[in-house]
Amino acid sequence: MSDDDAVEVEPTESDDTAEATDEPDPTDAPDATEESDAANGIEGSDEPSLADRVAEHDAALADEVAELEAEIDERREEVDELTSKLARVRADFSNYKQRAKRKRDEIRERASEALVERIAPVRNDLLRALDQEEGSDIRPGVESTLEKFDEVLADEGVDPIDPEPGADVDPERHQVMLRVESDQPPGTVHEVYEPGYEMGDRVIAEAQVTVSAGDE
Repeated sequence: MSDDDAVEVEPTESDDTAEATDEPDPTDAPDATEESDAANGIEGSDEPSLADRVAEHDAALADEVAELEAEIDERREEVDELTSKLARVRADFSNYKQRAKRKRDEIRERASEALVERIAPVRNDLLRALDQEEGSDIRPGVESTLEKFDEVLADEGVDPIDPEPGADVDPERHQVMLRVESDQPPGTVHEVYEPGYEMGDRVIAEAQVTVSAGDE
């Protein structure tokens, strides 16, 4: 057969189909939803899903709340214990004050009893002096009794306040009764009307004195 006799073959329908299959098929494109899910880690990813993360966060919050509640319970127990201790301390202190008051009262009573025991003989001496016959000189007996009485006061730490004439007036220890004409320096003690008494640094009774008026 010669070249002129060759028959030109027309492209068949199957060839068109073959060429058409070389073009991309739109149905083979990845779905948009699948891409979104992949981006969010829902499918096809190792990252936990949003629901899993929320559940994990809720579990962590629950654990934290449980720890806080346990700590609150512990603090409440500590408060209750401290409150109980405070109540016991208050009760002990109240009992201590009552015991201390009873002890002070007992000491005061014993001191008073001891003082009375020492003063009673002095009173008896005064009674015996008054029992003497009228007209008798009782001065020696009274002087002797006064000496005993001063000894009792001295033993108790009590000193008389009995300033000498011409002594300066002490406002804390002397009570001025009158101002009188006197040969003593102006503003000084003229005479002791009634002696006072002091015990240590405490003035029990001020001495009542008259003071020289003079020309100040």
